[in-house]
Amino acid sequence: METKFRKGGTHTKHLRDILISLFLGLVIQGTATASGLFGLPQPASKNEGGLYTGIGYWYGEDRYKNNTEHLTKYHQVYSQVGYGFHNRWEIYGRVGVSDLKIIDAFSSTSAATSTYKNDFEDNLNFSGTLGVKGFYPITKTVGIGAFIQGTYYFRNFTDDVSGTRNAAPFTTELRVKNLWDVNFGIGIQAMVPYGIRVYLGPYIYYSEANMSSSANIPGIDSTIGNITINNKNKAGGFAGIDVPLGRGFHLNVEGQYAERLSAGTAVTYSY
Repeated sequence: METKFRKGGTHTKHLRDILISLFLGLVIQGTATASGLFGLPQPASKNEGGLYTGIGYWYGEDRYKNNTEHLTKYHQVYSQVGYGFHNRWEIYGRVGVSDLKIIDAFSSTSAATSTYKNDFEDNLNFSGTLGVKGFYPITKTVGIGAFIQGTYYFRNFTDDVSGTRNAAPFTTELRVKNLWDVNFGIGIQAMVPYGIRVYLGPYIYYSEANMSSSANIPGIDSTIGNITINNKNKAGGFAGIDVPLGRGFHLNVEGQYAERLSAGTAVTYSY
């Protein structure tokens, strides 16, 4: 949507103010998780359609639960390619590299068991993401759209922990396997001066993984058998801003909030 912002649009101005206020509120709060930005409801390609590519960075936080809850954090860098159809539909894919940190995954609840570290950490895994968008322009400056996006991590996240149990040393490896997520959301966007577009909306999501260890250590809940963990909250909100940089390049900044706030940025180029 490359049309210029028109003065005198009271409703559009009010919507713009609301969008910007909510976006700033999300970004300022601190740092739900998804693998990368949802992006504009509108396709990132040119209005007539076509190919675009991009690179992005994402920082995510979330809480996963089974018998206990654990805060997870990760950093991800990814490349993206997408194709838009006449400013109405878009399909895109991503390949990313990510780390994973699970806070207090190795904390002991037993006085007889102690460990040399509390947090699970793995610094390298690869993921793939597929997404589809649909968009409808309500006016020349306002539009609404929906998307569905899913991510799967191809390798296991693994980390070792050592410690003592009743004064006897032990070492065990914890594996996080088959981590995946799926997200669905609806967004509304508005054009503001200088071709800048702001957007926000609600989304629902589900994420799941399996955890297992090479040895069961009493007192460390994450090592007791094979367990399935999933995200604690299933709904949230997102807001973002897209700034044209010229010559087909755009800068996108976005925040997503469920129980925790995640944020990231991407640069795209439309051909």
